[in-house]
Amino acid sequence: MNPVASGLIAGLVFGIISVLVMIPLQFSDKRAAMIGSFINRFAIGLVIATIELGLPGWGKGILVGLLLSLPDAIITKSWAPIIGMGAIGGLVIGLLVG
Repeated sequence: MNPVASGLIAGLVFGIISVLVMIPLQFSDKRAAMIGSFINRFAIGLVIATIELGLPGWGKGILVGLLLSLPDAIITKSWAPIIGMGAIGGLVIGLLVG
């Protein structure tokens, strides 16, 4: 499959999973939090599938997942869930898209 199509699919799936995980949580602006989370996770999937770093897929996935998750983790101070999900999701996407 073409890398852009793979990235769009991976990003869409990862974004939806991220939003579903957030449903039971409480936020002052839940809509904005869910939209922001979806966009971040969508970007992780798209970037992993479309860039070449000379790393194995799993390494590229973890690196991109961590780097793109850091701003949200810093702003919200929710380090473990945001960085953990970014790294694990990045790893899975990296393994799947190679």
